[in-house]
Amino acid sequence: MSGIAAPLRMINVDTDIIIPKQFLKTIKRAGLGIHAFNDIRYNEDGSEKTDFVLNKPAYRGASILITGENFGCGSSREHAPLAIKGCGISAVLAKSFAAIFFRNAINIGLPFLESNDVDKINEGDLIEIDLSSGTVKNLTQNQTYKTQEFPGFLQEIVEEGGLMNYIKKRARK
Repeated sequence: MSGIAAPLRMINVDTDIIIPKQFLKTIKRAGLGIHAFNDIRYNEDGSEKTDFVLNKPAYRGASILITGENFGCGSSREHAPLAIKGCGISAVLAKSFAAIFFRNAINIGLPFLESNDVDKINEGDLIEIDLSSGTVKNLTQNQTYKTQEFPGFLQEIVEEGGLMNYIKKRARK
């Protein structure tokens, strides 16, 4: 997978920041992306905060979120990775993340990767991720960073769009 890097240079981004409680009333999986990062993305009147990374014109089509340590900490909200995926993000590269958040993300087909090299990635860099080798290529800077390799079954879950799709496909065999 490849895409533009959108840097969210924050640490300890918890699930309350990712998707505030008032948006957790739905059981639907769709439509949460508009509420992703609501309190730091929008003003009280609903207008966009111009300094939030995903509101900047250069990152409206970004598909890879770059963030700091302890991303996804806090409560186990399945809505949080759904909101991230719903706003067009196809992978998250962080210094570290909460284990339960990682599992929730994989369950919906959103890969999260850890790398100590996230600070080397600049705004707008074109990034290419290879889950099988655990490499992240910064095509803009011509650099390669190492991250964890995704085991084959996790790659299949991501490729199928989540755990439920993966199970359904395997049940038909």
